[in-house]
Amino acid sequence: MVFTADLKKTCKENVTCSLCLFRAPTISDMLNDEDLLYTVRLKLDPCHPTVKNWRNLASKWGMTYDELCFLEQKPQSPTLEFLLRNSDRTVEQLIDLCKFYKRIDVVKVLLKWVEEEWPKRGNRTYQNDF
Repeated sequence: MVFTADLKKTCKENVTCSLCLFRAPTISDMLNDEDLLYTVRLKLDPCHPTVKNWRNLASKWGMTYDELCFLEQKPQSPTLEFLLRNSDRTVEQLIDLCKFYKRIDVVKVLLKWVEEEWPKRGNRTYQNDF
């Protein structure tokens, strides 16, 4: 799989070539898939004393204690809020973060989406442009 950093090194068409249409997905792209988002929220929203959740991920990516407490008070899913605040990061970065916290269940879901669903979206866009 070609990731964004590799494309920046090789693309001379300012991200308009056919390779760039199959760029690495960002969290923003992931947020457009309701089924994936639902599954990720089910896995990261719950608070268990021995399982790392959205708080650990958000903290690792720089959210302060006050921000974490604020997100917990909102009626919306804290995982969704965390993802929205980091929507410019790549799904690859999120996978690495989940690996760091040994959330292999989330890693598997994200990898499956990147390998199976994301290419379908790219192919549709690519074919519709021509």
